Amino acid sequence: MKFSHGYWMPKEGYTIQNPIDVREVNTSGGTVTVYAATRQVRHKGDTLNGAMLTGEFSSPMPDVIRVRWTRHAGMRQRGPAFELHQLQDGIASTEQTPDHVTLTSGSLSVKLSKRGTWGAEFAYEGRRLTGTSHRGAAHITTADKAVYVREQLDLGVGETIYGLGERFTPFVKNGQVVDIWNEDGGTSSEQAYKNVPFYLSSAGYGVFVNHPEHVSFEVGSEVVSKVQFSVPGESLEYFIIGGRSLKDVLGNYTALTGKPALPPAWSFGLWLTTSFTTDYDEATVNSFIDGMAERDIPLHVFHFDCFWMKEYQWTDFQWDPKMFPDPAGMLKRLKDRGLKICVWINSYIAQKSPLFREGMERGYLVKTPEGDVWQWDLWQAGMGLVDFTNPEAVEWYKDYLRRLVDMGVDCFKTDFGERIPTNVVYFDGSDPMKMHNYYTFLYNKAVFEVLEEKLGKNEAMLFARSATAGGQQFPVHWGGDCSANYDSMAETLRGGLSLGLSGFGFWSHDISGFERKAPPDIYKRWVAFGLLSSHSRLHGNETYRVPWLFDEEAVDVLRHFTKLKCRLMPYLFSKAVEATTTGLPVMRAMVLEFPADRNCRGLDTQYMLGDNLLVAPIFNDRGLASYYVPQGRWTDFFTGDVREGGRWYEEEHGYMTLPLLVRPNSLLAVGTNEQKPDYDYADGVTLHLFELEDGASAETTVCSVGGKPELTVRIERSGSRISIDRSEAPEGGKPFSIVLRGIRHAASVNGGTWELGKHGISASFAQGASNMTLEL
Repeated sequence: MKFSHGYWMPKEGYTIQNPIDVREVNTSGGTVTVYAATRQVRHKGDTLNGAMLTGEFSSPMPDVIRVRWTRHAGMRQRGPAFELHQLQDGIASTEQTPDHVTLTSGSLSVKLSKRGTWGAEFAYEGRRLTGTSHRGAAHITTADKAVYVREQLDLGVGETIYGLGERFTPFVKNGQVVDIWNEDGGTSSEQAYKNVPFYLSSAGYGVFVNHPEHVSFEVGSEVVSKVQFSVPGESLEYFIIGGRSLKDVLGNYTALTGKPALPPAWSFGLWLTTSFTTDYDEATVNSFIDGMAERDIPLHVFHFDCFWMKEYQWTDFQWDPKMFPDPAGMLKRLKDRGLKICVWINSYIAQKSPLFREGMERGYLVKTPEGDVWQWDLWQAGMGLVDFTNPEAVEWYKDYLRRLVDMGVDCFKTDFGERIPTNVVYFDGSDPMKMHNYYTFLYNKAVFEVLEEKLGKNEAMLFARSATAGGQQFPVHWGGDCSANYDSMAETLRGGLSLGLSGFGFWSHDISGFERKAPPDIYKRWVAFGLLSSHSRLHGNETYRVPWLFDEEAVDVLRHFTKLKCRLMPYLFSKAVEATTTGLPVMRAMVLEFPADRNCRGLDTQYMLGDNLLVAPIFNDRGLASYYVPQGRWTDFFTGDVREGGRWYEEEHGYMTLPLLVRPNSLLAVGTNEQKPDYDYADGVTLHLFELEDGASAETTVCSVGGKPELTVRIERSGSRISIDRSEAPEGGKPFSIVLRGIRHAASVNGGTWELGKHGISASFAQGASNMTLEL
């Protein structure tokens, strides 16, 4: 939200009060409190009839500094509030000089003015990150008497800003106005399903605005050298988050707001859905599953979209008896074929649903200020909204989900959660403006808790559309309603990369687009992108998405990339486990892996899958790939050809390939099973070593499907000598091999054997050996 008319003047009728004159600074228990008058105080009379802004600076955890500005502190604070983790008191230290006080937490510090004109500077290990001056923080009254508090932080020359949730607008947020307000707006506008008031800076820090309500960001758009953010009300709280790298900053942010849970290994396989408005019954479902099996396309999850329930009755959690007369039997038959089952739900209760009267009579639905049930007809006729602030309503909702899990359902697609009204009353008195964005957190949390309760930890996962800060704890999320064209495919990827830089580890999208039916060309290109994503789902609106309805080549392409993903699962699942401890996304923007490479700062049409694979989807019907390769010797996964980094490439690809490059100094785990994503990854795994440089090392860990490390191998190179060390879990000892890609001969080997294979030397440890050395 903009408050100024140009740089110098406020908008007409607006009053902007800044912390101009520091009157007093107190330090106590790791907190610094600043009292600043909003005008210069020349004599005692100037202390009368004027406002004072109070700034509090403290730290909840190392490398994170909390800032809170308040004008009037007597206003009652209504919830909800984001759930913050690892909060500690008094961990910051302070140092003072006559003019300044410095508060330090870990390696992050803020230097504050003690007297005279207000100012603050944030630094990490002594390197300045950003700062604010007497024109930055402000209390603002608009022409219609609405009040806001804002902050302006310095935006350095060449500094670029990322994140703020799953945003489909340009990847670099500089110059944009971003409103943190969840909307069901598709993927083609500035609206977003997943708004997160956190941004990541190329200068090496993050900013989290700790408000679930509407937060308005002006990223170099009101004042071009500032990132401005504002909230309605009398106070504003934000956190400056530091770290040695952008990865560390994301790690600290997710330590504060929650790490992602580990989705089950089976969820990384191929999902097929009934699509949205199509007609289907058990025979239709079986025809799809049989068709995939007959064509040797591995299928792992079948999803029933909305019409598994009877029309006009969403959500009632009851199978439409006309279409599915034996749901329990059907689910058993599907699960006997090795499939996992997902069903669509949302938190809206249509008036025709039997649950509506039940929820109304028990007070489980959100109400109007007059005490009636809030209703509208958008989406479902006369629908109400489950009140997740009411503990009894939560258990009521959960009980229906428990029955479905007992029937054989493995996960839920938690659709919607963005169309949340603000002219309502919640059971616990929550502020409806804050609940608009926060509602999705309570909704997805309730569903996720049922799955963890019934199926166990690391067996729970959602397919969620809406989210806010902290929602990353309940994976997986998908990108919403995209269209069947290349523009939408590209904007979908932008959204996913932005979400990954906002703390979300796992993300998916509707392969070939949700709206309308894609031409075969787009279907095949999107399949390659989709199967090289964290999670992979075929889904659409009015038509089925089985490949033979596009063309026969689409069948071959889907089979090829599905099997490829299954083989890559030892590598991919280790990155999934890493996401749960570090907060790093499986799909990573190039800037996250290569922050010092200025060519990577704006790249949004390619990404890193984990830290070792570069993927560049093709976004045109000519098969033309245009992509950038960072420094080093990168290897084409399909052909073994080497690409010298530090330059751009253009090349043509058929449908069976796309740029999939392996980073130098990588040890990539490739599995033996191409039919399923959940298998014993360590048994027979092949570790491919790519372009190990002199003096460099490479390491990888292969985990079980439960997320436990089973095998760790580290390789170092010194001149012509390659040393390989392994460590295994106590129950280890499973056979594996190491392929030294591009190396055709070894002069000698100690602690193992080698033979020449298709891609280079294949080395195996001698029985009982934990170290092997090769002389090349």
